Amino acid sequence: MNRTIKDATVKRFHYDDHHQFETHLADFVAAYNFGRRLKTLRGLTPYEFICKYWTSEPERFTIDPIHQMPGLNT
Repeated sequence: MNRTIKDATVKRFHYDDHHQFETHLADFVAAYNFGRRLKTLRGLTPYEFICKYWTSEPERFTIDPIHQMPGLNT
């Protein structure tokens, strides 16, 4: 059996303390989970699913979900 191994690009980070590492790891996991497409939501990300139902049934929501989006306030 002949297999080809592809080179992978790996980013390395240096942390001054354990708290800095924990913060970066938590941010990474949150971003991964936020952007993940789920079968139970018919292939949508959680954010896309909420926005889809907010546009079709806004009376079910007490606040605008777009204002709850994580990230920069721009």
